[in-house]
Amino acid sequence: MKNNKAPLVFLGVASPLALLAAWWTFSANSTNSFFPPLSLILQRFADLWLFEHFTSDVLLSMGNLFSGFLIGIAAGVVIGFVLAMVPPVRWMFEPTIHFFRGIPPVAMIPIVITLIGFGTEMRVANIALAAFFPTLIATMDGIRGIDGSLKDVCSVYRLTRSERMVRVYLPAAGPQIFSGMQVSLQVSFVVMIASEMLGSSQGIGAMTLLAQQSFMSADMWAGILLLGVIGFLVNIGFELLKGRVLRWYIGSRRVERAA
Repeated sequence: MKNNKAPLVFLGVASPLALLAAWWTFSANSTNSFFPPLSLILQRFADLWLFEHFTSDVLLSMGNLFSGFLIGIAAGVVIGFVLAMVPPVRWMFEPTIHFFRGIPPVAMIPIVITLIGFGTEMRVANIALAAFFPTLIATMDGIRGIDGSLKDVCSVYRLTRSERMVRVYLPAAGPQIFSGMQVSLQVSFVVMIASEMLGSSQGIGAMTLLAQQSFMSADMWAGILLLGVIGFLVNIGFELLKGRVLRWYIGSRRVERAA
């Protein structure tokens, strides 16, 4: 198994390195102010994001991202459980939920600015709203899709409602919930950048937009590069967490494929 995966791991590492090498080579002698050499971009990347703006902007953006994301998924899981377990409540609110989830999360930013104003609370609220609906829908579908035999087993063992939710329903719906959370994370990252560009003078998105408006192309490219690196690392971290929490599910899928 390890030998089969080794070439894939090598390709996963080699392809971005090859892209960077090509970028470095073809931009080395660039005199275009809008497409500066990669060496200059990396120099500005180190100066801006590793030193000058690390605390004031990078940590601020990441704090807003994780705060809003955790609030959104917590609300999505709890409310999704309630709606899935109580059909009359779900029938009452489901049309409203589908209406609001159809609105692009970025389009909600001006409304939240109008209601809350500018500041950290606005950015966290927008990120939480973006994370809420994908997790909510995934939780509802995951709970509703639980096999009826599991519910019969719960009745036979006379499990209480709380025991059923914690020991049976939540693990059974876990794979689908985590899929919704992963979508929420990706949408939250986009909304974090957009909220900083539209309603803030701090953060990675705001600094990148300011660099573009000031025709500081190297700083703009450095900001874009940082966003790509952060998005990649955050996704890798989530995949590792998902693999650890759902290792029982991943193991069972491997056994099924092997059979």
